[in-house]
Amino acid sequence: MYIRTEDLNIESNERLITPVQLKAELPLTETQSEAVNEARETVFSILRREDPRLFLVVGPCSVHDTELALDYARRLKKLADRVSDILYLVMRVYFEKPRTTTGWKGMINDPYLDDSFKVEEGLRKGRRLLQDIVDIGLPTSTEALDPISPQYLQDLICWSAVGARTTESQTHREMSSGLSSAIGFKNGTDGGWMVAVNAMQSVLKPHRFLGINGKGQVSVVTTRGNPNAHIVLRGGSNGPNYDTVHVAQCEIALEQGGVSRNIMIDCSHANSDKNPDMQPLVLKDITHQILEGNLSIIGAMLESNIYPGRQDIPADLTQMKYGVSVTDACMGWDMTEEAVLDMAAKLRDVLPAREKPA
Repeated sequence: MYIRTEDLNIESNERLITPVQLKAELPLTETQSEAVNEARETVFSILRREDPRLFLVVGPCSVHDTELALDYARRLKKLADRVSDILYLVMRVYFEKPRTTTGWKGMINDPYLDDSFKVEEGLRKGRRLLQDIVDIGLPTSTEALDPISPQYLQDLICWSAVGARTTESQTHREMSSGLSSAIGFKNGTDGGWMVAVNAMQSVLKPHRFLGINGKGQVSVVTTRGNPNAHIVLRGGSNGPNYDTVHVAQCEIALEQGGVSRNIMIDCSHANSDKNPDMQPLVLKDITHQILEGNLSIIGAMLESNIYPGRQDIPADLTQMKYGVSVTDACMGWDMTEEAVLDMAAKLRDVLPAREKPA
C-alpha cells in the first residue's frame, strides 16, 4: 500500500508572479536606475573612506502604510537636504519582520494586516513604494530576510541589513554575497560580534547555492562575493555595545578577522534598551566618540516615525493611530530632526578633516 511521505503539513501552494513579470509590470525607469546607482556609489565611497560623510539609516521600524511611508519620506528628504554636506541619509523601508515566536511579519507577507497573506499584492505594494521613495529623491534600505524577495526588490535598494537572528545563517551569508547593495551584518542577539565577523569573512567569497532566477525557476546561483560588507553594533542580551570600550574591542576583532573595520551603530534595539527616547543620547555618544578621534564609525541607524511609541494592530483597522509604529516603538519626527541636526552641527567642521584609518 502506498503511504504518502511528503507535504504532510502543507495545506496549499499558491503560484506567485515571477520577478521578471513584476519588473515588467513596474519597471525601473532610467531616472530611478541612475538614482539607485548613484546612492549605492555614495555608500560605497563612504565605506572606502573616499567620502568623509557618515551615512545614517533612518525611518520606521517597519512599513505598514504606504501613504504614511511617503509622508515620512517627504519629511526625511527635506532634512536630508539640510545636512547633505556632512550626513548622507538613507530611508529605512523594512517590509519583512523576523519574529521571535509569532506576530505580523510585514507588508510583503500580510499587506492588509489582517492575516489574509496576500503576498503577491504585498510585493506589488512594496515595489511601487520603493519607486515612489526613489522618485522623491531618497536612497532606500531594507532588511534582507527572505532569500527570495531580493529578486523582486533589490534593484531599488542601496543598502541592506542582515539582522541579529539571521547573521549566523549560512543561507543569508550566501545570499548576501550576491547582493548588489552594501550590506550591514548585525551582531548576534547576545551582543557578541564574532558571528558578524564570520559573516563578513564568508560574504567576501564566491558561493554556489540553490535559489531562483528571474523567471521563478529553481537554479544554482553562483556569486562573485560582496566587498561592501560591514558590521552593525545593536547591543544584545548583555546590554548596549556602542560605548568606546565595546567599539575598541570590536575594532580589534575586525582587524584580527581580516575584514573591514567600518562600524555602524544601531541606536535602537538593545543599545537603547528598546526605549526610543534614548536613541538621541546614543547618537550624541557616537558624535562624541568621533570628536574624540574615533576613525572606525561610518554610520548610525535610527528607528523613527512621525509620532513616537508603538501600537498593537487592532481588529478594526480604522482605529489605528496615524504615524505610529505597529512593531518596535520609534521616536517621533521632532526628536529625529533635532537629533540629526545636532549631529550635523557638531561634526560639520570635523568630518572633512577626519583621518583615514591606518
